[in-house]
Amino acid sequence: MRSVELLIGGQSVCAHGGATFDRIDPFTGEVASRAAAATVEDADVAVAAAQAAFPSWSALGPTERRRRLNAAADLVASLAGEFIETGIAETGGTRGWYGFNVMLAASMLREAASITSQITGEVLPTDVPGNLALAIRQPCGVVLGIAPWNAPVILGVRAVAMPLACGNTVVLKASESCPGVHRLIGTALQQAGLGDGVVNVILNAPKDAPAIVERLIAHPSVRRVNFTGSTAVGRTVAQIAAKHLKPVLLELGGKAPLLVLEDADLDAAAAAANFGAFANQGQICMSTERVLVQEQVANRFVEKLAARAQTIHATDPRHEDAALGTLISVDAAARIHGLVADAVEKGARLVTGGEVNGTVMQPTILDGVTEKMKLYEEESFGPVVAVIHTKNEEDAINIANSSPYGLSASVFSRDTARAMRVAARIDSGICHINGPTVHDEPNMPFGGVKDSGYGRFGSKVSIAEFTDLRWITVQTDARHYPF
Repeated sequence: MRSVELLIGGQSVCAHGGATFDRIDPFTGEVASRAAAATVEDADVAVAAAQAAFPSWSALGPTERRRRLNAAADLVASLAGEFIETGIAETGGTRGWYGFNVMLAASMLREAASITSQITGEVLPTDVPGNLALAIRQPCGVVLGIAPWNAPVILGVRAVAMPLACGNTVVLKASESCPGVHRLIGTALQQAGLGDGVVNVILNAPKDAPAIVERLIAHPSVRRVNFTGSTAVGRTVAQIAAKHLKPVLLELGGKAPLLVLEDADLDAAAAAANFGAFANQGQICMSTERVLVQEQVANRFVEKLAARAQTIHATDPRHEDAALGTLISVDAAARIHGLVADAVEKGARLVTGGEVNGTVMQPTILDGVTEKMKLYEEESFGPVVAVIHTKNEEDAINIANSSPYGLSASVFSRDTARAMRVAARIDSGICHINGPTVHDEPNMPFGGVKDSGYGRFGSKVSIAEFTDLRWITVQTDARHYPF
């Protein structure tokens, strides 16, 4: 069992009153972590610490800020073993999944470091004689990042990396499902020498989450909010932020479609669908939830997908060769199994999988899913893929766009120009041609549309999310006034 404390002002501290909560290992049922359960007073202290650190951090030159962020990237990478062991115990992910998390998170910090010298402005044309008009970007202050459990190193780092690069200080509100992982991010950033209070980490018991989040967003010193998680919670976060006139960046749920046109390379499409649907037990916002395959090639495609799915198995995530680990909780497993049962009862064919043992669920393929089934529209967030037969290209596009979600999508066709035309008509923030729906890189603009949120993480586009654009003028000559 790991003991996990808050990080506030550079110090590891207990919660006010000494309260704690336990995170249970989803595979063993034992206590994985015992974490400090912050109060709203702790939330206030964390924001105050970030505000106190803001003047010195924001005043650093880009080279020094870059040096410290690169040092943080090295430290995150060096802690891979601890991240892996902590993550397996808290969330049931595999060693391979957490190794990938650490690698990509370190790359995100290095990408953020490279951005420090790219925060630029411009000289604006003006009709006023002798007037120099400038548009400049400045750090906005304290940024609140709220990160989820499903890719906790990647998404915990993403919540803070670009805000820090832009000269802001941060409070990371950790997920109750992985307090140890998210606190370890704070440890790495603190030990890298960013400075006391530049990064603060708040942990809270699940029952206290609504009060803690509302208090953090409402605090006058918090100037930006970013949230990654479910659409339901994201909607609540957006409503609270709107009440306090705080800009918010939201990356929410998904129901990613993978379109298989009749001229597709079916082997390549099956490989991408297998990876996209089952990686990390399907607990990724970009997971392939729907395969929309044209009916003339549907049977052949399903055979190829099933053959691949039957070669991978979910098991104890501590096994060195485990391809898949566990779901996050017994409740999640029961909910997902209910979606499968509903689909089968209403006529879908269970091609493979469907078995659930505690939190372990095998890769599951359902063929012939229709709109009368819950799985057609609801996000499963599990190792389940719904195969939907389509009549033609137009039908596939319409079904893809019928979902309220719009994060990631994929189109498979041997005709690249045709696939580009189809991709242009799909309502999603991300679309890959002849590649999986699950794909992320630190230098790409990442985000969705519709119920999948708004705003973009990653690359230079994040600068606009985490800075204030100001208009400043300098009058260099005498100015004429009408009176």
